[in-house]
Amino acid sequence: MYDLPRHLADCQTRVNTFLAEKLSHYPAYHTPLISAMEYAVLLGGKRVRPFLIYATGEMLGVALEKLDHSAAAMEAIHAYSLVHDDLPAMDNDSLRRGKPTCHIAFDEATAILAGDALQTFAFELLANDPHLTAEQKIAQIQALAFASGAKGMCLGQSLDLQSENKAINLAQLAQIHRHKTGALILHSVLMGLNLSDYAQDPQIRHLLTEYAQAIGLAFQVQDDILDVIGNTDKIGKTVGADEALNKSTYPKLLGLAGAQQKAEQLYKNALHALAQLPFDSTALQALAGFIVQRES
Repeated sequence: MYDLPRHLADCQTRVNTFLAEKLSHYPAYHTPLISAMEYAVLLGGKRVRPFLIYATGEMLGVALEKLDHSAAAMEAIHAYSLVHDDLPAMDNDSLRRGKPTCHIAFDEATAILAGDALQTFAFELLANDPHLTAEQKIAQIQALAFASGAKGMCLGQSLDLQSENKAINLAQLAQIHRHKTGALILHSVLMGLNLSDYAQDPQIRHLLTEYAQAIGLAFQVQDDILDVIGNTDKIGKTVGADEALNKSTYPKLLGLAGAQQKAEQLYKNALHALAQLPFDSTALQALAGFIVQRES
């Protein structure tokens, strides 16, 4: 039986140790900037995106040490996005992972700079990865740039802000979340693939893309559900925040039961894609189940 909690914990320990070690080498380590970067990236979290890089890479025969820089880079981008997402100009949140958000723990200017620095830190990690060929570095940098910029996460965040206090349909909601949440999840899987011997196999790339797109959207659907029925102490952020901002969500458009059915269908879609792969995809299957069953 696959022990997902143990493997997630191992992933958290591995990527956190790696991130802390790399940040400790910065000449300005004892300044508020680096302290805020550490606070943001080591605050906690499930490490789903690094886990996807490790799990996909391992499934395809890639050694863990060849995946470390990519996993850490992805988590640095994710952390930067959360710091900026929590700012007063965006979602104006005061709680993240059960602790004060970065701009509350430090100050707004320091939080903005810490987010900026985490983004460049991510690309520095990829550029300096000693285990990759030049071509593999380019592939990883391209994937992360696509996932995080105006073709991915930043576009999704912008669309999300534009949709506040407006009625949008399911197609528009899906477009927001395929970019805002789904892009980093999709490219976490693809960054694991990029470092394998199967990087140029179109069928494997297609099936992994189907899997990742399904769990990426399922992740957001479950987030929306938890914003309605979750517990603040468990989810680590304020329940009802989406309603307070008058955002369109899956429970709002489909009803709570309809949103739960949507998450279940996406889970089935993810498993269907994995079933067609000629590899042991147990870890990716378990992660898909975790995403739609989690309470935080």
